[in-house]
Amino acid sequence: MFHFRTLATRRVFHFCMTVSMWMVLGACSKQEAAPEPVRAVKLLSVSTQEQQVAGEYSAEVRARVESRLGFQVAGKLLERPAELGQRVRVGQLLARIDGQDFQLAALAAQAQVSATQSQRDLAWADLQRFESLKAQNFISGAELERRQTSLTAAEAALQQAKAQAQAQGNQTGYTRLTAGHAGVITGVEAEVGQVLSAGQPVVRLAHDGPRDAVFSVSEGVALTLKPGQTMQAVLLSTGQSLKGQVRELAASADPVTRTYLVKLALNASDRLPLGATMQVLASGLPGNPSDQIRLPTSALKQAGNGTVVWVLDEASMTVNTQAVQLGPLVGNEVVITGGLKPGQKVVAAGVHVLSPGQKVTVYGAAATAVPAAAASAPR
Repeated sequence: MFHFRTLATRRVFHFCMTVSMWMVLGACSKQEAAPEPVRAVKLLSVSTQEQQVAGEYSAEVRARVESRLGFQVAGKLLERPAELGQRVRVGQLLARIDGQDFQLAALAAQAQVSATQSQRDLAWADLQRFESLKAQNFISGAELERRQTSLTAAEAALQQAKAQAQAQGNQTGYTRLTAGHAGVITGVEAEVGQVLSAGQPVVRLAHDGPRDAVFSVSEGVALTLKPGQTMQAVLLSTGQSLKGQVRELAASADPVTRTYLVKLALNASDRLPLGATMQVLASGLPGNPSDQIRLPTSALKQAGNGTVVWVLDEASMTVNTQAVQLGPLVGNEVVITGGLKPGQKVVAAGVHVLSPGQKVTVYGAAATAVPAAAASAPR
């Protein structure tokens, strides 16, 4: 009985070991993976065709002429009736400096005129007297010539004194700063009590008359603009539309923004408010063909610290990733500054379900062409 139990136990043990080995071998055996499905993808074809674009720029209304006014002489500012935003007329007093010293100098110049006038009158009287003596042959001709020379010198001294007196009188008048044109005060740069040097700006005056729309453009756009080019401008507050011509284009870029200032002369713009915002529409600017393109954000995939797109290999109809460099975001599209070449076809959507070397088919009849960055509107 004991031997039977031992034999049965051995048989059960061998059976269990056999089953276990088969299970282990079955678990370790490699199962065949299901074939990856062929996906249909929508493609975008990169091209570098030149297109006509329309640029929109935010502009500010400014006076055609804006003067920085200052005194022609130095002095202490006593009063400044002109205030920011004030409308002034021709001849209206804007500011006044202390003119006491100039008044004293003018009085001294007038006194000098009186002295030279007396010397001139004396020389003239002497000449009359010596002419009478010469007629009686009491004096020589040389003596008479000396008296004539003295009169000429006295007259010259009188003219010089009068000119100096007039100059000093003008200096006195320069102590009053008046408006030479009607307009609006757009800036105040000096306060009462301040000692000013000659020519130092006190106020800025925007002259009444034509207005300009002033805005800045990039270097690429500046190269395409020409004086006299027609543009359309819209006043945002009222929707008023005006035509204008490029009147002035900066010769050099701003050192900070690296943009070029453009002044658009507006037609029938005398009543436009200064500082108002306008939208300038520059249509018909030629594009600049380059290797840059624009792609929808759905075509981009983040890969580590960079960005990739799926590029189609038409020979094998497979897709692989291609690293790209990104530019600015324009709406729902991104400017691609590098990594793609004209003629390549990239996947436009569904980039997260693809794998390198995967077989694909083209969704739709033909690929959609994507123009280069030349087609993007400058901002």
